[in-house]
Amino acid sequence: MATLAPSLAFRPCCFNCGAVESSPPSKLCAASASASHYPVFTPTTEVDELQKVSTYLFRTDLGGLVSVSVGEKNVNYAVTIDVSSLQTTRGGHKLVLIWGVYTSDSSSYMHLGSQCFTPDAKTGSIETPFTPTSFDTFALELGFEAKQTPFYLSFLLKSPLRDGSGDFEIRNHLSAKFCVPVGLNAGVPSPMGLSFSIDGSLNFAIFSRNAQGVVLCLYDDTTADRPALELDLDPYINRSGDIWHASMESTWNFVSYGYRFKGSFSQGDGYKSHLESVLLDPYAKIIVNSIPNHHDLGLPPKYLGRLCKEPDFDWGGDVHLNLPMEKLVVYRLNVMRFSEHKSSKLPPDIAGTFSGVTEKVHHLKDLGVNAILLEPILSFDEQKGPYFPRHFFSPTKLHGPSRGSISAINSMKEMVKKLHANGIEVLLEVVFTRTADGALQGIDDSSYYYAHRGEGIETTNVLNCNYPTVQQMILNSLRHWVTEFHIDGFCFINASSLLRGFHGEYLSRPPLIEAIAFDPLLSKAKLIADYWDPHGVAPKDTRFPHWKRWAELNTNFCNDVRNFFRGEGLLSDLATRLCGSGDIFSDGRGPAFSFNYIARNTGLPLVDLVSFSGGGLASELSWNCGEEGPTTKTAVLERRLKQIRNFLFVLYVSLGVPILNMGDECGQSSWGSPSYADRKPFDWNALATGFGIQITEFISFLSSFRLKRSDLLEQRNFLKEENIDWHGSDHSPPRWEDPDCKFLAMRLKVDKAESQLSSESSQTKGDLYIACNAADHSESVVLPPPPEGMTWHHLVDTALPFPGFFSTEGKPVLEQMAGLYTYEMKPYSCTLFEASNGND
Repeated sequence: MATLAPSLAFRPCCFNCGAVESSPPSKLCAASASASHYPVFTPTTEVDELQKVSTYLFRTDLGGLVSVSVGEKNVNYAVTIDVSSLQTTRGGHKLVLIWGVYTSDSSSYMHLGSQCFTPDAKTGSIETPFTPTSFDTFALELGFEAKQTPFYLSFLLKSPLRDGSGDFEIRNHLSAKFCVPVGLNAGVPSPMGLSFSIDGSLNFAIFSRNAQGVVLCLYDDTTADRPALELDLDPYINRSGDIWHASMESTWNFVSYGYRFKGSFSQGDGYKSHLESVLLDPYAKIIVNSIPNHHDLGLPPKYLGRLCKEPDFDWGGDVHLNLPMEKLVVYRLNVMRFSEHKSSKLPPDIAGTFSGVTEKVHHLKDLGVNAILLEPILSFDEQKGPYFPRHFFSPTKLHGPSRGSISAINSMKEMVKKLHANGIEVLLEVVFTRTADGALQGIDDSSYYYAHRGEGIETTNVLNCNYPTVQQMILNSLRHWVTEFHIDGFCFINASSLLRGFHGEYLSRPPLIEAIAFDPLLSKAKLIADYWDPHGVAPKDTRFPHWKRWAELNTNFCNDVRNFFRGEGLLSDLATRLCGSGDIFSDGRGPAFSFNYIARNTGLPLVDLVSFSGGGLASELSWNCGEEGPTTKTAVLERRLKQIRNFLFVLYVSLGVPILNMGDECGQSSWGSPSYADRKPFDWNALATGFGIQITEFISFLSSFRLKRSDLLEQRNFLKEENIDWHGSDHSPPRWEDPDCKFLAMRLKVDKAESQLSSESSQTKGDLYIACNAADHSESVVLPPPPEGMTWHHLVDTALPFPGFFSTEGKPVLEQMAGLYTYEMKPYSCTLFEASNGND
């Protein structure tokens, strides 16, 4: 008997799941011969008692036909092989099947662990005789337990010579072994990632344009370093365009999966290790813990997708709040730092998690917040921080009560549900411009990342966002968060990078930005661009394209307000910010698209803006108010407190959406460091200090007042010119471009026609008078006559001691000097008056 050495050159074959018409044998053979050595597949619905049958038709090297049917039979698998039209001039009427099964390596048959089949000790192959059904027609059926699948069945035929001198082998028309998959189907290219059919089967789909081969790796133990089963995907059958796909009826004991890519293009020698690594599916919804010993061995961490559906969750009728953008009052927070401090008095498994945020909803409501902006919560590089994501479809397990992926998903949904029930929307900061090292590298670097470093592109992990495949992944990710987690909107960090084309050039109509703006689902979410150019290389005249859908974080608001209150800004800049930043948003959007902030999670926190200005802090536009760092000088401390009040006051009375940063309400400090890494956990004890009490009460007052005077302060459109009067120092018009002028006052006048139509309150609303003094000397404010039948009420003076520096009802101002009233404003202070017909 000839030695049956498996052919290393032969690749496993899978079938195409698309329906095709049955063809006559001659046509099928011709197609097989002309196209490749792969069999022509004709799917059928039923062959005898077999169910879900896949049929493969081969032509042999002798001209005969071999038909193989693979189907389910009594919960197991049956493989029926029919041989016909053999040229038997050299052979007798006996035919034997020489076969074996393997997964990804055809040079090594795997043991079936069954007493029914006894493999050859040397080759691992098994011999099974055919049964003649007619002249030159043979058939046999092999049965396999379903738990043994998936695998590939590889075989050839053997027939004895007529003269009895030996045997001859029959192979396919390319003189290679016949090969069919059992328990592994072609699958479909959509949807991407892991999906589940109604019948319980699993479909895998992943993009790789440049990979020469893709191996599906299945694990039965999440702590194992090597997969329990590897399955090569056939490039002819398991590939549609650039999508590799396969499906299985069941994964049995397998719990996780990943992919190995053969010959995919990588950026430099540093990524060669990815070619042998098992990589995470970019579309995996649940991520399994990394292999524990990888970090100790100096290897990159390994992450796998979990082979299960996302857990069911009872939303209980929860829906998106769809708050108008102009009504938002936003609080930016870091999930872990918000409640991980022991002062939160939360159990260890709750502190620092989504559940921790849920437990502190009362604090958000006390501040008058109706939206929270979460720092990135996607799975990220734990060494570099949340702004280096490694995945875009799952929250990090670190925010789950048990630090597990499932608990993170459930607790995040529970958090969103409770916040919605309390009238608070949930917005996410997302980073789609760069990834952690090893996130997508090795799958198809030249598609996912910029192939060459260009201007402003300093690292190899910068995503090519406007490449079609990356664009589609980002869109799918955003839709996933909206539909599965009920997220209300997104803030896109480093949004200037989203404007880059394939080669790093800036585009006037970036496909991704436009696609998000007009997506039927995403266009209803709040879209905010953090249009910050970290390298300063964007063309100066570049404006963020918005299609009247995109809002922006207003960095100019932050800079101009900081500058003004440290005595270096122009009155014209402050006026522009107070009125909604018309220089940016008068292009068809309006002030509601301006998300204003004074301090954010990067740079100096609010208390440090008035305490530190030395060293390398010039870019922070801060002022230490007379002494660097901590001090015991009363004058300096009072000046700092006034400045903090001023910042908050202007933030809330300006048109646009105010964003309060976590910890600023209780004086959280990073001791003069602008580094994100130096931000401290929220200290809940600080809320009980004198500073914490007065600032939180002031913020609550400002939120309530903003809501009360929504007719002037919560505007979707800019105020009319006739509704604003401006006043400068010495009762004269403002000298807008004079850098020595530090005083500005404005009167916001109620539109009488709109006021008469308003039915929000039985009390008629009056004008507002707002004044800001950034000079080091006092200024006299002359109040104009109030509207007829009304009296000015003094509501805020940031220079007064607590608790008198703000009042909900206000102190009525008695008219003097023929109807005019003069009020002295202290240095570095702001004041607010409201006209009212009330008597209190």
